[in-house]
Amino acid sequence: MTPNELFAAAPELMKKWTATSMAVASSLDPTLVHLVEIRASQINGCANCLNMHTAAAREKGETEQRIYLLSAWREAPCYTERERAALGWTDALTRLSEGHHLEAARKALQAEFTKEEQVKLTLMINIINGWNRIAVGFQQFVDPAEAKAIAEKSAEKAVA
Repeated sequence: MTPNELFAAAPELMKKWTATSMAVASSLDPTLVHLVEIRASQINGCANCLNMHTAAAREKGETEQRIYLLSAWREAPCYTERERAALGWTDALTRLSEGHHLEAARKALQAEFTKEEQVKLTLMINIINGWNRIAVGFQQFVDPAEAKAIAEKSAEKAVA
């Protein structure tokens, strides 16, 4: 199913989902959002979201080094403690059924983020995991510019 078909099949819900996605993403630091989107998409094996979010991260100034090292973020020295806490929380929630690092991830999260930020970050992780499942489930692979245009159009309609 193409993105246009998704929006045609369930227009109101897809508009609300997209608007919610954009609202949550805009509530956090864009650099952090991109890292979370890429990391969750790596774990979930979502080529569509990896393609889209790495392009968006580069567009916003993220370095190639940090994008390439994201899959090994624990060993790479180029991430801040705050970013490490967000990435650890992303890993823990995306791999929730494994449960190995949840308590340690929660402690790191609490040390670096306010309660409000913790909720926002958790929502962001849920959003990207949802998009990963939509893209993988419906075998989507969309050009990043096309996806951006669809999301913007949908958000405009949701606000109107």
